Formats: sequence, structure tokens, C-alpha cells
Amino acid sequence: MADAGGEGIGVNYGTKGNNLPTPEQVVGLYKSRNIGKLRLFDPNPNVLNALHGSGIQVIVGTTNIVPHAGSVTFRCVSIGNEIIPSDVAQYIAPAMQNVDRALKAAQVTAPVSTAVSMSVMGPSPRPSVGVFSDVAAPTMSAVISFLAANSYPLLLNAYPYYAYDPKYMKLDYVLLNSTTVIVHDGNLGYTNMLHAMVDTVYTAMEKVGGQKVEVVLSETGWPSGGGPAVATVEYAKIHNNNAVRLAANPNGTPKRPGKGLETYLFAMFNENLKNEGTEQHYGLYYPDMNEVYHVDFP
Repeated sequence: MADAGGEGIGVNYGTKGNNLPTPEQVVGLYKSRNIGKLRLFDPNPNVLNALHGSGIQVIVGTTNIVPHAGSVTFRCVSIGNEIIPSDVAQYIAPAMQNVDRALKAAQVTAPVSTAVSMSVMGPSPRPSVGVFSDVAAPTMSAVISFLAANSYPLLLNAYPYYAYDPKYMKLDYVLLNSTTVIVHDGNLGYTNMLHAMVDTVYTAMEKVGGQKVEVVLSETGWPSGGGPAVATVEYAKIHNNNAVRLAANPNGTPKRPGKGLETYLFAMFNENLKNEGTEQHYGLYYPDMNEVYHVDFP
């Protein structure tokens, strides 16, 4: 199936739990909440089968997808999740090219990308000076060159939660809750950290030939427990509802206005087989499909 385009809101569907609903129940939950996009970390055949004919756009990791291509709309195929920087990062760009060739040969139309975190960035105190780190830059240059040549997006995992430093930042800025500009950067103003993070990456991409490469926010979220004082249900609710609101806003980011920021919340469920602490508390839902807190999906 042809890939569907750009804007809107999705939710990551993680499966690291031994008490989660069936894939069919999960797909039904997505549809009942009008969540039209889903990110899946591995090509789980049971999940992909449940998605047949659902109309939900899917970002999927790795590529056992040809059997499902006629019945599932693949938004993107992600080669690796936060592999850059690492000792195998150099293989990412060639793998992306190989998978792209294989998909085209199989007549599957889906962008090929990789998901990176903010750890690919060098010191970037404001969006206008964004730069990839010395260790990540060679790989990112190759990745961005491939994406630019094919008009494919870069997948970005960005969490203001992890960057929050109460000594230097207003909580409203990190919770995406301010309506006034908090950070001034030349003639651009930022009311929230998420847009600042994304625009920092846009600046870095421009320096390596990615002037037209789009960012898809493949993960953002806030834990509702299991950690520091700010990991609360109330703050998670505020952050994620604001992330949905920003995704739906056609004005986009200050640096790239005019198009909404396609955004995937992390994650659908609390997953009890993840590492103890906040990792187990990112879900919008408990495994019994009751809400941890309510998110207003458009």
C-alpha cells in the first residue's frame, strides 16, 4: 500500500508486558480513540495481522513486512532505534539503502528511516546553533544524505522530561504548557522545549544537506510514576495533552512553520517487563485498558 503522509498523532505500541491485551483488542482501542497512527518496534506478525484493513498508519522496525504490505499502510520502516552513536552506527546508512532497494523491488512503497535520540546532538544551547556531535556527525551526514535524496523523514525521539533541570528551566516550558515565549532565539521565540529540540535538529540537518528533510517525532512522553517528584499522573497528562495539541497545530515549529509536527506518544500501555522505575510508567492505559489519565485525541 502507498505510504500515507505526514501530519497527525500516533501512539507507540510496546509489547514488553506479560499482561497486555490481545493485538485485536489493542487495534480496537486505537480505532475507538481515533488514533490513526501506530509505531511498532518489531514486525510482530500477530500485531501486523490484527492491523490488516484497519486503516491505521504504521511505523515498523526492521522489515518482515512484505506479506502484510497489501493490507497494512506503512508510514515508515525504521532501521534501528537509537543506534547512533554506537559501535555499529556506521552500518545504519548502508542498511537503509539495502532495505529501500528491497522494498522497491517488492513494490512496497514506504519511506525508510532510522530513529535517533537527542544524543546525536552536540552542545546546542539554542536551536539556531544546533549541530550533530563529533562522534555522530559522520553517520548522521550519510543518513541525512540518503533521506534528502529520497524525500524521506528523520525519526526523532525527544523527551523534554529527560532534559528538565529545575535550576535553569521553567516547568511550564518543559510540560509544553506555556502560552508565552520563554526562550528567544534571534527572531524566533519558543514557548515549549519540544519545539526547541526539534528545531535544533532541523538546524543540524541543514548543515549537512538536509534543508528539506522533515522530522517525524517518533517518541515523546512523560512518566506517570516510578521516579522523581515530577513523574506524576498530573504532569504526564499535561505534557501529553499539550503534545497532541502541538501536533494538531498547523503552524508547526517556529523554524518550520506551515505544517503540523507528526507526533507519536510513548506509549499505549504501562509495560511490566520493562526496567523498573519510570520505564514501566509511560502508558496512557493500564493493561486492563483503563486509562491512566485522559488524552484528548482530535
